[in-house]
Amino acid sequence: MTDEQKSAPDPQDNEHKVGEQNIQVFGLDIHNPVFVVSALLVIVFVFATLLFLDQAASVFTDMRVWVTTTFDWFFVISANIIVLFCFAIAFSSLGRIRLGGPDAKPRYGYPGWLAMLFAAGVGIGLMFFGVLEPVTHTLNPPIGIDPADTAAARAVGMSAAINHWGLHAWAIYGVVGLSLAFFCFNRGMPLTLRSAFYPLIGDRVWGGFGHFIDVTAVLATLFGLAVSLGFGAEQIAGGLNYLFDIPNHNLTKVLLIIAIISIALVSVVAGLDKGVKRLSEINMVMAAMLLLFVLIAGPTLVIVATMGNAVVDYFYYLPGLSNWIGREDTDFLHGWTTFYWAWWISWSPFVGMFIARVSYGRTVREFITWVLVIPTIIGIVWMSTFGGTALEQLFADGYRGVADSVPELALFKMLEQLPFTEVVSTISVFLIAIFFVTSADSGSLVMDIITAGGKMDAPVQQRVFWCLLAGIVAIALMLGGGMASLQALTISIGLPFGVVLLIMCVGLIKGLRAEPDRGKR
Repeated sequence: MTDEQKSAPDPQDNEHKVGEQNIQVFGLDIHNPVFVVSALLVIVFVFATLLFLDQAASVFTDMRVWVTTTFDWFFVISANIIVLFCFAIAFSSLGRIRLGGPDAKPRYGYPGWLAMLFAAGVGIGLMFFGVLEPVTHTLNPPIGIDPADTAAARAVGMSAAINHWGLHAWAIYGVVGLSLAFFCFNRGMPLTLRSAFYPLIGDRVWGGFGHFIDVTAVLATLFGLAVSLGFGAEQIAGGLNYLFDIPNHNLTKVLLIIAIISIALVSVVAGLDKGVKRLSEINMVMAAMLLLFVLIAGPTLVIVATMGNAVVDYFYYLPGLSNWIGREDTDFLHGWTTFYWAWWISWSPFVGMFIARVSYGRTVREFITWVLVIPTIIGIVWMSTFGGTALEQLFADGYRGVADSVPELALFKMLEQLPFTEVVSTISVFLIAIFFVTSADSGSLVMDIITAGGKMDAPVQQRVFWCLLAGIVAIALMLGGGMASLQALTISIGLPFGVVLLIMCVGLIKGLRAEPDRGKR
């Protein structure tokens, strides 16, 4: 037996360590001090931001600019390393290890599993940016491409959009999800971020360091979720105003957030299998139908050709888009790529933990394939269909609806040129709303697990608490004008968490190498 195997924690010991730090009150089973500290910090932040709105906006905006411009090299290097790390594991003998042990069986079939990956991951982002980004990056192409060269501009514009939602994004989520799934299902450790550091610092993960990591993860998840709820309400409100002339003001947005949270609470009470899973499957079916409609009603041959070209172009431009040295397109590098890498890293505790929660029974190789490769392929198909249609409308028909519209109307402006506009756009609004419901539900699940010390069967009222708190924070900051500050703070969290992810890779390698069944098929 190796030293690493000897140092592997005993599941019963870990359950005891977690249990002794939990307190039961009012029917809750909360981890002390993670639950209390997280909740108090959220409340203090909201009140402080609302009381000092102008100062907070200035400080957090400056912080975001400083992080994305000063540490562009760190984010680009880190994202590249994580992508290579994931594929290196997948193609090594470590890829044969099964999450849960050699005899573990998956709890969800491929369709349900993939649906939940998108529900918690980038589904809502593809709805928002699937049209906007290809058009924006084509009109303002990065890495020195001449916008007058339409063919090259379209190629790099599509590649840049796919890059932001492709392998790098999912690798960041995947390395967190794989670490948490392995240490939880194979080593019997609690499903919290601190568990991934056990091979490196041992029992110290149960102390102050572990509390800090878990509290930061809760804050990143809740603030990121609140930002999504706020901006999601703006997108839906914009769509309702565009389609039905419903007033686009704060009351409409507040009512939308309340509606989203209310539906999410029903899903929370229903549980993971009956709640998130069913809503996620409904989402995937509706998204697939929308994709098929645009493919048929749009410029079909152009879209199919765009898909084939996009695969080649993505990998052709990937080295240039993944490099930070000597870049003259600093606005693109900092305003888009660095921003996205920081955003994905700050969201990685939320999405990664949810992916881990639903990935029991998968091999490491299977996990990486379905968490990195399959979503990237779907992203290419989606961007090529929606973005390709909008680009064809722009260059072939001279229609500038998407190029000249506000960002939240890009999808609706593209659909405006297709048949059954009102019906399809209304369905799109509903689809966007359901994506936000599943995000709120899965986010509350993640926060509940962390603040319950990694327990996956904590009382449902705890998840209700976090779901309600996210909605309240979103409403308060939207009404107070502090949503931009919250977004800037969430991005800034990506800097320290980037370091955490790189250290997590080291801990994961050490844990996987000590696994007894690493050589078994």
